[in-house]
Amino acid sequence: MLIIGIAGGTGSGKTTVVKKIVEKLPKGEVAVLSQDSYYKDNSHLPIEERQKINFDHPSAIEFEYLIEHIKQLKKGNPVQEPIYSYLTCTRAESTVLIYPKDVIIVEGILVLTNEELRKLFDLKIFVFADDDDRLGRVLRRDIIERGRTVEKVLERYDNLVKPMHNQFIEPTKKYADLIIPQGGHNKAGIDAIVSVIEKYLNQ
Repeated sequence: MLIIGIAGGTGSGKTTVVKKIVEKLPKGEVAVLSQDSYYKDNSHLPIEERQKINFDHPSAIEFEYLIEHIKQLKKGNPVQEPIYSYLTCTRAESTVLIYPKDVIIVEGILVLTNEELRKLFDLKIFVFADDDDRLGRVLRRDIIERGRTVEKVLERYDNLVKPMHNQFIEPTKKYADLIIPQGGHNKAGIDAIVSVIEKYLNQ
């Protein structure tokens, strides 16, 4: 089993990179775990408090849960990936069944910040994009998918996203085996990742 960690800033194009990698590989060979599924359940907090949660800080992630699921997959056991809602800041009662595959991709802004998690990755990738490009993608996503206003997105970007990126996410580039600039637009970078995976699968 080949386990790949893909990190990068909010709006850097990680999800697009993962999607293009999966599309280029044989169907059924890859399973994807999203860090976002493992945000801590905050159903015990009042709605007003949930709105203040800093999703860009490592403390927001239940890393132990994610790590345990990866270990179970390595043992050949399927896992129940949580479903997390940004609208309610809680976990749903339902889950997604993930089966062990030859290739496991773990994707999220903070997946290279945790040392124990990093040690599980056979290949570590950092997706890099300019701040302006990332902000544009964050604006579009948060307005459409998360129901936020332009003002709220910009306020959150200035107060949380950008400082957290500089403090926690950008420094994890040093752990990456591969750095992919410009996310999903970098065909050569994606082809290089696919080539590594295909070589593993053909062994």
